[in-house]
Amino acid sequence: MKVRDCMTDAAVSVGAGESAAYCARLMARYNVGCLPVLASGRVQGIVTDRDLVVRCVAAERDASRLPVGQIMTCRVATVKPEDDVLRAVHLMQREQIRRLPVVQGGKLVGMISLADLFAEDDCTMEAADCLCEISKNIKRI
Repeated sequence: MKVRDCMTDAAVSVGAGESAAYCARLMARYNVGCLPVLASGRVQGIVTDRDLVVRCVAAERDASRLPVGQIMTCRVATVKPEDDVLRAVHLMQREQIRRLPVVQGGKLVGMISLADLFAEDDCTMEAADCLCEISKNIKRI
């Protein structure tokens, strides 16, 4: 199965100059845990709900004035629509992430997540293995 067969086409994104507060409102409105950060349609970074908490809220920074570009993760793993789903799974495992931007010709065309993989009958075992691998490194309190 290819990434294009199970990815979400309509990816919501944000610009690096937008505020962290605006980013958080977008995440809440669209019920997503991360947003790709774009410049001219190209992925420049990614901001997660964890980035918002750790780099903004916990750091006691003003979310309404803090640009997303200052809290985003700049090193972003991506896949292509024509990649095999197993490549996406292995990349998620290696990078310890649950979501990947899907890029074609340098431009964002969608997102693929563990939830997308679980929704596909052909991918549930791979998705479960991926989640187990990612969860191994979670620190318990």
